[in-house]
Amino acid sequence: MKGSQEMSNVIDLADQAMFLGERSPVANLLQCVWVYNRAIDIDGLQRFHHHLQRGRLSRRIERSPLPFGRHRWVTPSDPPGLEIVSTPRPREEFDAWLGEQANTPLDSEHGPGWHLAVLPFTDGGTGVSLLISHCLTDGVGLCEALADAACGRGDAFNWPAAGSRRRWQALREDVRQTVRDVPGIGRAVVAAARLGLRSRRSGTGPVATTPAVPGRSDERITVPMAMIFVDADEWDARAHSLGGTSNALLAALAARLAQRVGFGGPDGSVTLAMPVNERVAGVGDARANPVRSVDITVDPALATTDLREVRAATKQALIRHGEVPDEGGALLPLVPLVPKQLARRMLLGVAAGGATNVVSSNLGAVNPAANRADGTDADYFAMQAHFPGVTRAMVHRAGGRLALLSGRAHGRVFVSVLAYQPGRRNSNDELRHDLSSALTDFLLTATTGWGCPEPAAEQVDEWDLSVLTARSPSVACLK
Repeated sequence: MKGSQEMSNVIDLADQAMFLGERSPVANLLQCVWVYNRAIDIDGLQRFHHHLQRGRLSRRIERSPLPFGRHRWVTPSDPPGLEIVSTPRPREEFDAWLGEQANTPLDSEHGPGWHLAVLPFTDGGTGVSLLISHCLTDGVGLCEALADAACGRGDAFNWPAAGSRRRWQALREDVRQTVRDVPGIGRAVVAAARLGLRSRRSGTGPVATTPAVPGRSDERITVPMAMIFVDADEWDARAHSLGGTSNALLAALAARLAQRVGFGGPDGSVTLAMPVNERVAGVGDARANPVRSVDITVDPALATTDLREVRAATKQALIRHGEVPDEGGALLPLVPLVPKQLARRMLLGVAAGGATNVVSSNLGAVNPAANRADGTDADYFAMQAHFPGVTRAMVHRAGGRLALLSGRAHGRVFVSVLAYQPGRRNSNDELRHDLSSALTDFLLTATTGWGCPEPAAEQVDEWDLSVLTARSPSVACLK
């Protein structure tokens, strides 16, 4: 591909840990959502899909033939197709359809690693979903990939074709890579011993007992979710009036919601994990998840009237992030050598915050091009996370989970929330009520739906697929 860079296709150690975690029954997925208050331009969406197939998402992971080897990025031979739903559904059923899309089988090793689908609404509007394995990218990288696809830009990297290495060549190259990794492995062993000794001395080792799980522990559950939109000017004005920033307001909202759903500490404070993007600007950075979290402690009661302490705590956490060695990251060279369950826990300790189950993640201003799935601006854009396959026992062992993901696009701030707290009534309605109450504490007004069509929009009963039938006898899934 013209302008692409030749570089090592050995995946980052944190990405390999994420991949090993994906091999468990629980998938870690991201979903981008666009809503148009009109019929979508199918030709434009097909161009977007075509560029996604050739952009930075056009890769998958190929395992090393060595049981302790490093895996590699390769170019898949069978790119994902485009699903076009032929039967319109009411806009009120869009969230349910998004949930159905979240159960689409994805696999970052065997493919497909992502899935693009479009749904017509009975009121004349259109919804679009892009579901992707977190192993291929994080939220920041995904927004960049969307903007590239909308602008017709290809991948900056030129990965080898899948299966292009013969077995003996792969063995030879991966042994050499392991030899190069030996110094890092040695340092990781020393770091692990040091952390283990410190844990024993401080008495912060693993808890011996696990709380009883009500009902069937192996029962799969759907983690409650909610999505809200706030006018961006109103959001910024409120943050400014409280002496803070947009990021501080999100953290304060996360803390207030955490307090409401039972994640507060004995003194009422809430500790938040804030993911920090560590991509290196100006150079080719092929890492899928270059993220490290910093923890801050927030007083939810004070945060509703004054964001200065939240802002100061965030600033200090970011300073420590730049100055203090990353002890968790020092263990990552051990990832290829340890069982996948341990590798997954190592990754969570590095990227998802080690001292809290509450996450506040802010994408910031999304590139406007990412909002143009069919070449024109969508009326709504948002992103949310999914964990299909999670069981009741897993959530109880983890002590529950609350995660907020936010960004701004097309004049709105979106906030998607997923939450599960053992011992509480966990439902979408309950979460929406708690989120609405938390927003009221900040005197913010939000919308919870996906808008409504323009007054002139016409009712539609079926797609006009005449532009597609000449290309394929089947319009349900286009390659």
